[in-house]
Amino acid sequence: MNALRITAIALLILLAPAAYSDQLTGKVVGISDGDTITIRTEQNQNIKIRLAEIDAPEKKQPWGQNSKQALSDLIFSLIVTVESVGVDRYDRTLGTVFLKQVNINKHMVEHGNAWAYEKYVRDQKYFALQKNAQARKVGLWSLSDGQAVAPWVWRKQQKSD
Repeated sequence: MNALRITAIALLILLAPAAYSDQLTGKVVGISDGDTITIRTEQNQNIKIRLAEIDAPEKKQPWGQNSKQALSDLIFSLIVTVESVGVDRYDRTLGTVFLKQVNINKHMVEHGNAWAYEKYVRDQKYFALQKNAQARKVGLWSLSDGQAVAPWVWRKQQKSD
């Protein structure tokens, strides 16, 4: 093999792990709201997880408590796997949460308990799930007109008040 080919192969081997997300496994020991949980790993470490690509209503926002309860009903005290995609500005692990084969992030949007987080969505399927939930008027989409305000809009309104 020539030197260029060897260098290319070496680079691929070195960079390959960066293409995969880190995986965490743990028991869900806390639900902060509809898009934030705490897991306890086998090493007895508590890790706060912010569900990636979604944004749930804030606790004081219409449907906020319902969203938190929906997430709790799905995964509290169960063992989940998290595919980490990084850390947010609050030092929470960003990730996709799985209960066996079920993508919990997508489940929350599909059942009207969270929005596709427009600013951060990478998987366009979230928008289709949201549109379908809106059409079926499930979850927060069952609220009366004007009450279903995207959390990022609601937070901005709270700051300006």
